[in-house]
Amino acid sequence: MADSIAKKIELMDGNQAAAYISYAFTEVAGIFPITPSSPMAEYVDEWAANGKKNLFGQPVEVVEMQSEGGAAGTVHGSLQSGALTTTYTASQGLLLMIPNMYKIAGEMLPGVFHVSARTLSAHALSIFGDHSDVMSVRNTGFALLASSSPQEVMDLGAVSHLSAIHCRMPFLHFFDGFRTSHEIQKIEALDYEALRPLVDMDAMKAFRKNALNPEHPATRGTTVNPDIFFQCREACNEAVAKIPAAVEHYMEEINKITGRDYHLFDYYGAPDAERVIVLMGSAAETAKETVDYLLAQGEKVGLVNVHLYRPFSAEHFLKAVPATAKKMAVLDRTKEPGAMGEPLYQDVCSIYKNKGIPMDIVGGRYGLSSKDTTPGQILAVYENLKADTPKHDFTIGIVDDVTHTSLPVTKEIKTAPEGQTNVEIWGMGSDGTVGANKNSIKIIGHTTDLYCQAYFVYDSKKSGGLTQSHLRFGKSPIRSPYLVDDADFVACHTPSYVNKYDMVKNLKEGGTFLLNCIWDMDGLEKNLPASMKRALAEKKAKFYTINATDIARNLGLGNRTNTILQAAFFKLTGVIPIDQAVTEMKDAIYKTYYKKKGQAVVDMNNASIDHGINELNEITIPQSWLNAEDAPVEDNSPAFIKEVVAVMNRQEGDSLPVSIMKNTA
Repeated sequence: MADSIAKKIELMDGNQAAAYISYAFTEVAGIFPITPSSPMAEYVDEWAANGKKNLFGQPVEVVEMQSEGGAAGTVHGSLQSGALTTTYTASQGLLLMIPNMYKIAGEMLPGVFHVSARTLSAHALSIFGDHSDVMSVRNTGFALLASSSPQEVMDLGAVSHLSAIHCRMPFLHFFDGFRTSHEIQKIEALDYEALRPLVDMDAMKAFRKNALNPEHPATRGTTVNPDIFFQCREACNEAVAKIPAAVEHYMEEINKITGRDYHLFDYYGAPDAERVIVLMGSAAETAKETVDYLLAQGEKVGLVNVHLYRPFSAEHFLKAVPATAKKMAVLDRTKEPGAMGEPLYQDVCSIYKNKGIPMDIVGGRYGLSSKDTTPGQILAVYENLKADTPKHDFTIGIVDDVTHTSLPVTKEIKTAPEGQTNVEIWGMGSDGTVGANKNSIKIIGHTTDLYCQAYFVYDSKKSGGLTQSHLRFGKSPIRSPYLVDDADFVACHTPSYVNKYDMVKNLKEGGTFLLNCIWDMDGLEKNLPASMKRALAEKKAKFYTINATDIARNLGLGNRTNTILQAAFFKLTGVIPIDQAVTEMKDAIYKTYYKKKGQAVVDMNNASIDHGINELNEITIPQSWLNAEDAPVEDNSPAFIKEVVAVMNRQEGDSLPVSIMKNTA
C-alpha cells in the first residue's frame, strides 16, 4: 500500500469486503437479508445498529423489506429522493429486481448493487456459484464490474461507488458466489479517510438537486408513445460512453492509494504471447498460476482478466491484448442454450469482427454451480489452442461423452510456492469444525506475517451435512481459488466418515492424517476400510488418532470436540509455535466465554486445549496394510443407486459423465 496510507490488514471474506467498502458510500441500504448473499446485508445492518459512520458522517439507514423486489423498489425510491442507496443480492433474488433495475438505469440513478454471482435454478435448484444471474441482467443498462478475489472486491467495490456517483449511472459489482464471497483471505482494507477526497462532490450536489422534493415538484415516470420512446433510449448513449473512462480514472486513483494496478482489462503473461485466454471472476487467479507454469516452460501465453464487462470497451480491450496474439479462448461461467456462443465470447468476437482484425477465437464453458476449476483444466485450454483448428464450444471440468464438448485434462500441475502448507479437514455441519478453523485462520493471520486462505465446502443440507475446510498458509500471496488437492495435513473429525469417503486421496506422500475416534489399534484394524489402510501405507503417512469424544464428555463439554481438535491441529502442523497457539486460543476462549458463561466454562475449554495437545496417539502403520483387502460384499442395489447415488454419496460426483445424467433424467 502507498506510504502515505497506513496498511490496515484484515482477515475478510468477499462478502465482508463488499459490505465494508459499500458502507463508506451508502446512505440508505434497501435489503432483503434472506438471500444467499445475506452476510453482506447483515454486516451493514449490524454496523448501522452500532452507530458506525459512513463517509458522510452518518450511520447507514437500513430498510429491511420482505422480498428482493421490495428491496429493489426501496432502492429505486430512495435514489429518486436523492440518497445514495445500495443493495445486496444474488441468484433468483437478482431476477426479482430486474423491473426496478431497468427503471433505475433508464432514469440514470447512481445506485450500486453488490452481487455474489450464483447459479439460477434450471433443471434443479443450486445454491452455488456461476455467472448465470448477472448475465441475465446485462441488458438492463447497469454497468457491470467484476472482481476476482476478496482484495479486488475491496478495491473495485470502491471503484463501483465512485464511478456511479461521478457518472450518475447505476453499477452492479459482482464476484463469484462462494468461491470469492466465502473465501477468507488476509487483505488490505481501504481507509475511509483516503477515499473521502475521491468523491465527486459536484456530481453529488447535482444528484441531490435532481431529487424529488415536494417543495419543488416534478413529473417523473411518465408513459410515452412510439413517437419519442426510441429517441429517448438513444439519448443515454453519451452517458454510457463516458463510463469506461470514469472507471479507468477511479481505478488509477485506487492504484495510487494501494500500489496495485487495476485496469478495465488486466493482462497477465508474456508480452509476446501467441495464445491468450479471456475470462472474468475468480478463475482468473487460477489462470495466473497456469500462465506462470507455462512461462517457466518457455511458452508464450497470456490472460486477459475482464473487470468492466458493461459497457464493454473495445478500445481498452484491444489495448490489453498483445499484438502478437494469434489464438484466443474466451471462457464463460454460464450456459446460454441455443446461442452461437456464450455472452463474453460473443462480445469478444464482435470486437474483432467490427474492427476487421483477424483472430482465431474459440469459446468454452467452465465452473457452473461452483464446479471446481483447476490449473490442469486451464492448461487443457492452452493445449487446445495449440491445435491447427482449436475446438470451439468446449467445456472443462466435466466429461461430456454425449455431445463431446469436453477437453481432456492430461495432467494436474502443482503451483503452490515453496513452503506453503495445505490443509483439508472433514467435519459435520454444526459440529464446530468450521468455526474452529475460522478461529485458527484468525490466530495465524493476526499473529504472523503468513498469508492465509480459508474456503469451506458445505453440503446443501448444511446442519448435519458434510463440511470440508480447505486451508492454505504461506509466505507468498495465495491465489488458488480451487480446492486443496495436495494436502500436508488431513483431519477427520467424524469417525463414521472412514467408511463413506476417501479422505486420504488428497494427502501428499509423507503427509499427516489425524483421525478423531475411540479406537485402539485393534479397533483401527477392524474399522478402517482396506482402501484407507493401503493409501496410508503407500503414502508413508504420519498417522495420529485422538479420542476427542471422550475427552469432551469427561470435561463436561458434551459433544463439543472442536477446541480439542483445533489444539491438535496446531500441534501437528507446526504452522506457528505451539506455545503461541495455546496463548492465542486461551485468550480467545476468555473473551468468548468469561462474561457470558463464567470462569468454570473458561477452565473447561482451557483444559480441552491441553488434552488436545497431550493426548495425541501416534500410530505405527503396519507393513501388512500395504496389501489390505476388504471381504467382498454383495450389492443388489438398482443400477441407478450403484452408478449415481452411491457415487455422489462418496463425494465423487465430479467423475460422473454427461451420459449418466442423460440416461437417468
